[in-house]
Amino acid sequence: MIDTSFNLYGDADGGDPDATSPTLRRYHKLLWSKSLPSGELFGLRDDNPGLYLRHSSALGDFSLGSDAITHSYKNQLNKKWLTTQIPNEVQELFNHGSTIGAYLIFPNNQVDRKHTINQARGISRLIDDRFDLTLECIKRFYINEPSPLEDALRRHASFFRLFETFEGYVQFFLLNDLVDDQDDVKFYLPFDDFQSPPKFRGREDYIVYKSGVESFIKSRSRRIEEFARRLNT
Repeated sequence: MIDTSFNLYGDADGGDPDATSPTLRRYHKLLWSKSLPSGELFGLRDDNPGLYLRHSSALGDFSLGSDAITHSYKNQLNKKWLTTQIPNEVQELFNHGSTIGAYLIFPNNQVDRKHTINQARGISRLIDDRFDLTLECIKRFYINEPSPLEDALRRHASFFRLFETFEGYVQFFLLNDLVDDQDDVKFYLPFDDFQSPPKFRGREDYIVYKSGVESFIKSRSRRIEEFARRLNT
């Protein structure tokens, strides 16, 4: 049912898989249509015109979209000084990040015409589209601590409340391998508590980052495969 090695650009018709890959959309629907920590079913539908995925029940009405949660920075202009030095490593990370283990869903409706979570994490200088830093912000949301994404997360508080706790969120979306036994985020590079924008100092930093990201994708893919096997039994 789910091929964790499938490159989702393969059926994206030259576009962004988040928007144009029917396989990615189908995988999201299969993976995340399941019971919440409360026992209630978080069923997802893909037959609403103009919406990627939707959940509507007594729990609430949620419009959801896909987002890549890993980043090779292959096409980011301000990192060309680095990525052009190590094109093979960058392409390898890009390829690994084009599989289902590197994708997630978030609420994608704008509230009061302000940024969605995906938009906010992409433009925040303190996040730079890194998911380890995004996940730290989500953790801080659950324990009511400030973060660079605080406003965007609070605009969609009803979505995050579905999972009750940070642990519930992590378990639901099979993100376990990016946190330790104390539910602390395993950062790809040293973390300075959001005191400064994350930066690569050079090739060595990128290689360390790449290793961490690929390890997470591989581990999460195994969890996805195990979950898919249980669906088939």
